[in-house]
Amino acid sequence: MPAIQLRLGAFSAALAVLAATSSGALAQKKYDTGATDTEIKIGNIMPYSGPASAYGVIGKTEEAYFRKVNAEGGINGRKINFISYDDAYSPPKTVEQARKLVESDEVLFVFNSLGTPPNTAIQKYMNTKKVPQLFVATGATKWNDPKEFPWTMGWQPNYQSESRIYAKYILKEKPNAKIAILYQNDDYGKDYVKGLKDGLGAKAASMIIIEESFEVTQPTIDSNIVKLKSLNADVFFNVTTPKFAAQAIKKMAEIEWKPLHFLNNVSVSIGSVIKPAGMENAQGIISSAYLKDPTDPQWKDDAGMKAWNEFLDKYFPEANRTDASVIYGYTVAQTLVHVLKQCGDDLTRENVMKQAASIKGLELGGLLPGVKIDTSASDFAPLSQLQLMRFKGETWERFGDVISADVGG
Repeated sequence: MPAIQLRLGAFSAALAVLAATSSGALAQKKYDTGATDTEIKIGNIMPYSGPASAYGVIGKTEEAYFRKVNAEGGINGRKINFISYDDAYSPPKTVEQARKLVESDEVLFVFNSLGTPPNTAIQKYMNTKKVPQLFVATGATKWNDPKEFPWTMGWQPNYQSESRIYAKYILKEKPNAKIAILYQNDDYGKDYVKGLKDGLGAKAASMIIIEESFEVTQPTIDSNIVKLKSLNADVFFNVTTPKFAAQAIKKMAEIEWKPLHFLNNVSVSIGSVIKPAGMENAQGIISSAYLKDPTDPQWKDDAGMKAWNEFLDKYFPEANRTDASVIYGYTVAQTLVHVLKQCGDDLTRENVMKQAASIKGLELGGLLPGVKIDTSASDFAPLSQLQLMRFKGETWERFGDVISADVGG
């Protein structure tokens, strides 16, 4: 009797395997260049030098996170080979590094390369080559254009959405404001300006008294700040990357210019902006957040932040935990790991994009409560929720609701 049961068991097991095979559950492994049974090769381009070098820590955090993933067995048994190059935030250099990654290193895709001008310079090339340009580290609105650029996807909330949220606040709290804008003279800066104007609507023309641009190659923006003060603006919209943001805050204190100050989210790092500028000079600045602030004591016992701290203790102990770029790098790397796990054994470039465009309600430890990652085949903007915050004492204090402000590409 036991022997018959055993045979029946073996027979039903064989049937189950047959059914699974025919249903495609045991489908063949599929690979494109850059993926094998043992490895997933990922490319990355960061400004480890040059005017935006404060962001280089994002690449270092990602490298550390992938080391953690590999130490824990990799993704579906495959180790990540992360190849990251410096472009000094110079678009011609970005083009050179992208070609090297795609044509020499033969990566499966390029992940989280930083900056609007650098990514703009390689967008057509990546799409022509049909190599994913995935989760780019820039909030330009144009990354959400699946029709024209099906191989490019952003990650963070886009700049126009962010600006519209500030515009809403200004219209409500300071309807007769005289607004001075300082912006970097490129797609990144212009995207923010467009969002603010769209958000102010018909009142933009009368409220904005100057749009002052600066070049990323300038050593300092001190003279720009002095010029803006002379116009008696009572609201200042500061669209700058960390180096220039710190300069602006410092100079404003020096010349005693005290408008209501809005600082774009890409420069809210306490470690790389606020501390160098002087905390006393940053009081009252308004910005927005979608990530938890590691310096905020309210997250002391938060499970997500505990996991982040444990990761840093083991894999990146020298990291500056007050630098918002570290939590950014960690959270975007987690998003990528989620996508690669979903890919299973189908590691084709097409499937990587398909899985990246099929994220539903993903919550990660570094995101603010209520902020979730969602994508679809027609919406390549993973994050679109933000909460306003004000700098007070030694930290950012959030206020109001988590606001969604989707703007399509």
